[in-house]
Amino acid sequence: MLLGFADYRHQAAALAEALALPCREVALHRFPDGESKVTLPSTLPERVLICRSLDRPNDKLIELLLTARTARLCGARQLILIAPYLCYMRQDKAFHPGEAVSQTLVGAFLADLFDAVITVDPHLHRISDLREAVPLAQAVALSAGPAMSDFLRQRNNPILLGPDAESLQWVKSIATACDLEYGVGTKQRQGDRRVSIRLPELSLAGRNVLLVDDVISSGETIAIAAGQCLQAGAAGVDVLTTHALFAPGAEQRLREAGVGELWSTDSISHPSNCIPLAGLLADAVRSLPAGTP
Repeated sequence: MLLGFADYRHQAAALAEALALPCREVALHRFPDGESKVTLPSTLPERVLICRSLDRPNDKLIELLLTARTARLCGARQLILIAPYLCYMRQDKAFHPGEAVSQTLVGAFLADLFDAVITVDPHLHRISDLREAVPLAQAVALSAGPAMSDFLRQRNNPILLGPDAESLQWVKSIATACDLEYGVGTKQRQGDRRVSIRLPELSLAGRNVLLVDDVISSGETIAIAAGQCLQAGAAGVDVLTTHALFAPGAEQRLREAGVGELWSTDSISHPSNCIPLAGLLADAVRSLPAGTP
């Protein structure tokens, strides 16, 4: 059985259909004081998938704890978490004494609840293997690159740009698959919403530019890059991202910077969703080794 939540209902239902599994929704009630109550089917099969993307994560992590522990009490013996967006992966070291390293702490929390975790394009900067953050034998990090490449083959030969070195892995894989020109800029960050960008030395005059990044949160980095592309003579600038976090005001900031189209996978529910991930996730579930949930 697959268990989903109302905030990720359509994606959970699509994944259940791809796997030919029954899909049930976890009933969620919020009390006036902010506490959550979850209610599951009273009887569960031994193998249960729980599908929920972990954007805006703080309440969701508590609700996952309640759901996973209750699922065990209701008969589940093997639990798979499918979290297309995996939260708290960016803080991977303590930059100042006393700072919590959320990547390893949240990773250990999830590993204690689940037998396997499947996610898409997690933001791993100083490590290359998700298992270093989520200590499970089956901690699976998928790439949305092939699905993005399929989507881009329907577009008119843009030049692909990443805003910084961290975006190189996504930009390069997508551009190579589509035989497109690409480059990445350099970024210096002065704060959560203060960054400076230097574009690569490529001719953008008259070109359609596609800015590609794994996560867009405040939108500031992409907005600055878009503005610089247009100043360099680009005919237009569109944006493609795996995870459309879009903090309040982010989309407006991008539009003001001159961005045309916004495209994203459905890892996080957003009006820009145009690349479904159900097939990719279903293949990953089927590929889990024998004996794994």
